[in-house]
Amino acid sequence: DMRQWWRKAGREMSFPADGVSGATRAPGPQKLVFSGAKGALKGLKPGQYTLVVEAAREVGGHEAVRVPFSWGKPGKPASAKGSAELGTVTVAVK
Repeated sequence: DMRQWWRKAGREMSFPADGVSGATRAPGPQKLVFSGAKGALKGLKPGQYTLVVEAAREVGGHEAVRVPFSWGKPGKPASAKGSAELGTVTVAVK
């Protein structure tokens, strides 16, 4: 619950944050693109990371899908599949 998180921890955290949150998106495929050359990820060191995609309904289900991936050089896409709220999540480093 975003409101509960904000009351307990969000107000006190330092920025920039290491997460992205947004309003509800329509069902179906979604695509997010982050550039390693500029923006928030430009200083990210090569290594092993985990992308966490979380879906939470105000009155309903909650699910988090974790996708481990390697950052720093192009490689084979990594993916994981949700079981209720989320479908397949794929990370491709290009």
